[in-house]
Amino acid sequence: MATQHAIGIDVGGTGIKGAIVDLATGALLSERRKVRTPDGGKPADILTAATELLETIGGDGDIEGLVLGVCFPAIVKRGRTLSAANISDEWIGLPAEELFEQSLGRDIHFVNDADAAGIAEMRFGAAKDVDGLVILTTLGTGIGSAFLYDGVLIPNTELGHLELDGDDAEHRAAYSAMEREELSWEQWSERLQRYYAHVEFLFSPDLFVVGGGVSKHQEHFLPRLDMKTPIVPAVHRNNAGIIGAAALALD
Repeated sequence: MATQHAIGIDVGGTGIKGAIVDLATGALLSERRKVRTPDGGKPADILTAATELLETIGGDGDIEGLVLGVCFPAIVKRGRTLSAANISDEWIGLPAEELFEQSLGRDIHFVNDADAAGIAEMRFGAAKDVDGLVILTTLGTGIGSAFLYDGVLIPNTELGHLELDGDDAEHRAAYSAMEREELSWEQWSERLQRYYAHVEFLFSPDLFVVGGGVSKHQEHFLPRLDMKTPIVPAVHRNNAGIIGAAALALD
């Protein structure tokens, strides 16, 4: 059987990334292309930037026959964006999937960015062949989350917005909090301990997978956490959204 390929595009608050993905292995088959997310993150500007990005993917190769998945920093329900994280509030309530299809000139599969990362780790990474409940969290500007139960995605969990100590958990425990408040790894790890212990108590997962760019520095914080649940770094880090969006597009 021929290897199946698809395109994944990951829209973020600071950058929009995309590549062609080999869905047998999860490997990127093309150079990862990236454009800056337009200031303000308004719908028309992001749609234009994503369309320009798609034109650069694959170089001179023909990508017309490849399915396309797009992941996005919002709650996504039936193609509509019901929230907006680090982008314009104008996205809230829009038929975003339809708008991207019109702009890109093709059908797409549209999904939340953390859910896409979860799919990438479940099929090609740290959560592969794990039974029970896997909770993936991405530690970045905020905290994204994905629930994977016996290989099935339960979409649109928002564990960054759990209220903890009178505040959104992500405001104190995201990687951005460490940078903003100039915390040491030890100080930040204490906040992560509080956060993950709370999530562990609520959901009794079988595995935590920690993604986001900071996971490449996992030796500074994961060993400091005292959990009953195994907690491991993600394999695909900043490529996870691209890979997961592409995988879901082929489904």
